[in-house]
Amino acid sequence: MIDRDIILGNLVRAVHILEESKNFVMLMPEVRINIVYALENASKPEDVAAIDGRITLVKNRVKAAGYPRFGASSHMARLIINIMKYDPDLRAGINFLWTPELSRFLQRYAKEKGWLYAYIDREKEPVEIRDIEGMSMPWKVRELINFTGGEVPRLFCETPGWGKEPLTVLLGRSAVEVALEAVEISNKWANYSSGK
Repeated sequence: MIDRDIILGNLVRAVHILEESKNFVMLMPEVRINIVYALENASKPEDVAAIDGRITLVKNRVKAAGYPRFGASSHMARLIINIMKYDPDLRAGINFLWTPELSRFLQRYAKEKGWLYAYIDREKEPVEIRDIEGMSMPWKVRELINFTGGEVPRLFCETPGWGKEPLTVLLGRSAVEVALEAVEISNKWANYSSGK
């Protein structure tokens, strides 16, 4: 029970960091944002805490629609569970906007951090995998690991796919770590965008 409480508290703090940021709103995708944090050895979405109802916009600021709870996410939870099979330390993640220009910026950002920046080409997803519920995520993570030669990248994107909004994903060891990094990205992106 203590582990679960620690994770939920960490998510509350992470949401506060995101909500206090004036620039993070620039990274809001159409599908909205979720931030997740998994228990060690998570094997199902109920082992992963996320924001109930996701993070949305209220008066042009980011705002959590609900409280964090275990089982609140399906997509991001399944992503983290599959990521943890390759790197069990990366138990948290957040999704946000993808555009070609942001992607180019993030490539440079990742290089400055000494990180790999990778992408999953959703156009390559086989129809037989895309059409079966729950099969896409293992395929996507395998594609990601193949792209990097075996290492899990901290920062990656999913390019546009059939009926899917392209997204960027940032991974980390805790929700607070991920939130702080996401806010740093948004601040640097705001400075970059204003200087164009």
